[in-house]
Amino acid sequence: MRESTPVSMSATLAADEALARRRRAGEKVLSMASGEIGLTVHPALRERLAAAAGESAYGPVAGGHALRAAVAGYWGRRGLGIDPGLIVAGPGSKPLLFALLLALGGDVVVPVPSWVSYAAQARLAGARPIPVPIVPGQGGVPDPDRLRAAVAEARAAGRDPRSVVVTVPDNPTGTVASPGTVRRLAAAARELDLVVVSDEIYRDLVYDTSAPAESPALHAAERTVITTGLTKSLAVGGWRTGVARLPDSDIGRALHTRLVSVASQIWSSPPAPVQTAAAYAFGEPPEITEYVAAGRRLHETVVRAVADRFTAAGAALAPVRATCYLYPDFEPVRDRLARVHGVHDGDGLARFLSERHGVGVLPASAFGEPGSALRIRAATSRLYGDTDEQRTAALTAAEPLELPWIRGAVEQVGEALSDLVRTATGALSPQS
Repeated sequence: MRESTPVSMSATLAADEALARRRRAGEKVLSMASGEIGLTVHPALRERLAAAAGESAYGPVAGGHALRAAVAGYWGRRGLGIDPGLIVAGPGSKPLLFALLLALGGDVVVPVPSWVSYAAQARLAGARPIPVPIVPGQGGVPDPDRLRAAVAEARAAGRDPRSVVVTVPDNPTGTVASPGTVRRLAAAARELDLVVVSDEIYRDLVYDTSAPAESPALHAAERTVITTGLTKSLAVGGWRTGVARLPDSDIGRALHTRLVSVASQIWSSPPAPVQTAAAYAFGEPPEITEYVAAGRRLHETVVRAVADRFTAAGAALAPVRATCYLYPDFEPVRDRLARVHGVHDGDGLARFLSERHGVGVLPASAFGEPGSALRIRAATSRLYGDTDEQRTAALTAAEPLELPWIRGAVEQVGEALSDLVRTATGALSPQS
């Protein structure tokens, strides 16, 4: 019997389950490990999903025409028009990414750090991830020069890299690769004959809308696949809907055939009622664009407040330009953390914050970094409230940091980090 590929549970989901158990046990915990967006579903989406509940038949494997046309329009408004026939929908962008890796075959270049599932999915697909560090401060895109070297080395060793995954904007760092870096990445992919899989699920969460994230599809149109979904911008993670935009080229059409074949064996067709609501959302009526804009403002406000707490504690932090993620580096205070707390790496730091202060974060090792890295990822997306009333108030507040539950969450983070600094500098900790 063939031995199965060893893959651990997703670090974000595992951390969420552990924090949920502690919360049920009565502990005061603050979940900053998961990137689930803690906001209410827009009423118009709820209404359309409910009205479509009777749509129970199988549909086309790639998704219905209404959804694919709406998605094509979404990309057209961003300067990336495409024939709806080259759109493939699925039950979440996560399974779509996995199906793409199966359809592409070969080994996969992944940035370091990168989202927890890219490397795991590559292994599940029978491939091997090829890790390539990012340009500092420009997360989500492998350094193009180091990409060339890594691919050359892999091919010299008999490996078969065929694709590179990028995230624009980035999870876990909350940064956005510069247009120049994206252009150089696209040029390297063409030179190396790699397909670019560009995960752009955070595209609409760039704070400065006058400087949107640049897609590799603008520079390597014939070989760039883009994936996205509604999970992050519209807070419907549980609805599981995602879409892929394939290139209008021989590469894209051949990949489309393989991808639809894979999809037909895994999910048959996307869920019909969700497709109806998703088609409405991708059409971007005013109420939906206003909701997304309100969420973007909320993320920026809370992220910047939490970022101030991390930098005050001595962490280095690249400016966050999008999403709800921060990726602070505590290397500047490594000696003090080791001397006073016995904290030597990101795992130890995450354990300290969780066990001593109930603040759940993820260590850099979860994102492909070396175990010695003294970095963590914190997500602010679950700080907006525990009830629909609180979350609605957070979304509509002119000053969300004045809401007591958000202010309390930010203060809890600040207190945990202040304790870290006070004890690390030799002063007595309030909890000593």
